[in-house]
Amino acid sequence: MFAGLPELGISNGEDLKETLTNCTEPLKAIDQFQMENGILLPTLQSALPFLDLHGTPRLEFHQSVFDELRDKLMERVATIAEGKEDDRYKKLEELLEKSFPLVKMPSIQPVVMRVLKHLPKVPEKKLKIVMADKDLYKVCSVEVKRQIWQDNQALFGDEVSPLLKQYIVEKEGALFSSDLSILHNFFSPSPKTRRQGEVVLKLTQMIGKNVKLYDMVLQFLRTLFLRTRNVHYCTLRAELLMSLHDLDISEICSVDPCHKFTWCLDACIREKFVDGKRARELQGFLDGVKKGQEQVLGDLSMILCDPFACNTLVLSLIRNLQELLSQDALPRESPDLMLLLRMLSLGQGAWDMIDSQVFKEPRLDLEVVTRFLPAMMSVVVDDHIFTVEQKLPSEEKSSQSYPSALPAAFNRFLQENRVACEMGLYYVLHIAKLRNKNALQRLLPALVETYNDMAFGDIFLHLLTGHLTLLSDDFGSEEFCSVVFDGFLLTSFSRSENVHRHTLRMLLHLHHKVVPSYMETLIKTLEPPAQVGLKAVVLKLFWLFPTLNEGELSSPTCTHRPPPK
Repeated sequence: MFAGLPELGISNGEDLKETLTNCTEPLKAIDQFQMENGILLPTLQSALPFLDLHGTPRLEFHQSVFDELRDKLMERVATIAEGKEDDRYKKLEELLEKSFPLVKMPSIQPVVMRVLKHLPKVPEKKLKIVMADKDLYKVCSVEVKRQIWQDNQALFGDEVSPLLKQYIVEKEGALFSSDLSILHNFFSPSPKTRRQGEVVLKLTQMIGKNVKLYDMVLQFLRTLFLRTRNVHYCTLRAELLMSLHDLDISEICSVDPCHKFTWCLDACIREKFVDGKRARELQGFLDGVKKGQEQVLGDLSMILCDPFACNTLVLSLIRNLQELLSQDALPRESPDLMLLLRMLSLGQGAWDMIDSQVFKEPRLDLEVVTRFLPAMMSVVVDDHIFTVEQKLPSEEKSSQSYPSALPAAFNRFLQENRVACEMGLYYVLHIAKLRNKNALQRLLPALVETYNDMAFGDIFLHLLTGHLTLLSDDFGSEEFCSVVFDGFLLTSFSRSENVHRHTLRMLLHLHHKVVPSYMETLIKTLEPPAQVGLKAVVLKLFWLFPTLNEGELSSPTCTHRPPPK
């Protein structure tokens, strides 16, 4: 407890023990020890007997004085550090030299840690002592830890790793949330709100103004993205940079070549639309990548691969296509649309670019513009014609029914081109948002086979199930149920657990709307096999209860249970 005192020439318990062992008059020896090691204030000696008369132990008095002096010293340390004197850090280093031997003494440790915190460069020898002692490392401030981390990537990785895992768990948890709404979905929180998340704030604090630590975190994110293909790491890359931007950490923002691009894109994500002015700004940043700096494209592609950025780009593309239709214009005639496709293609190619280390913009397949988009627009026109015709008087209506087949080019590009597939998926969401049952029944079967099974990805299924709640009344039709479940969801659920889970999420909200006979079939299809254990039993009970009669339940609230975890 009193380690380090002898180094400073201060007596400790061992000295007292030796004195008492060798003395002939113990009481005089104790008085002498108190005189030499007590508070060196002559006028205090005559006052101490008054404390004795009041029954106040000497220990209590000395402890109170010690605590007061320690607090004053810590305030003084902070004052020196915040001052403007040229020798302020020299004073702190001198104080550190005197106090560091007592760093393991609990009562002195806060002073030592406060001095360490305010030193911009802690002596290497002392940093190594702190790093080697788990207890000291645990209590030292993040300012000191930064100096340790910047030269010890493995230790920094150990600190960051749990935060990155927590971030991914939170993002995936949001995708499987029991809330199912078009208004409150994965993309609802604003960029500013997302940056207030625990993980982003902790990482921002850990990095501070240290460019080396920032670069390490980016390298961790690139490595994990490359290893897992998990696009949420791309989201964190953008959120981290913008969190530092919010705090005006110019030391980092000024050296990150992606800063202005990310800042501009962040404003677009906030508005959920890329307008003409910002589109030109973004294009300027992309065109401004100089020869020899092509590696910047790797980070730009990660930022564009962020699902929030991708969501904004595709929503803007759909809106742009609608405007072109109203103007009778072709997609190839719109420079804004071509830029959006260029950025979407760059984002979709992020993993390939980082994996191959070939930092070059992927060439956009021109047939996406010349064949796929016209095919998609023809689907829109078919739907518009049918809608207008339904409003005509009966004698003016044609006998032609709503088309069921899709243009061959539309289906082919959904299967072969990821940029086209992304647009096709978002067009399905657009149709669902308009509550267009006919168009949805026409489009859903085409999603069974898509590029890399993108239609069965968590983000799309999260959005689709939320959008389908807008057509809740249509689930009373067996034909519509057959298209949604038999024609799409159930084609993949047996091999993809995530599809199973998203289907259950949707049925949790819509089971009372589904045709009862069809619901019974769904329950039998979706219930897990008996051999998968207790979790399966819970799921079975969860889905069997809504089908029971009210009289068979002990409580009517049993029909609305929380989703299984």
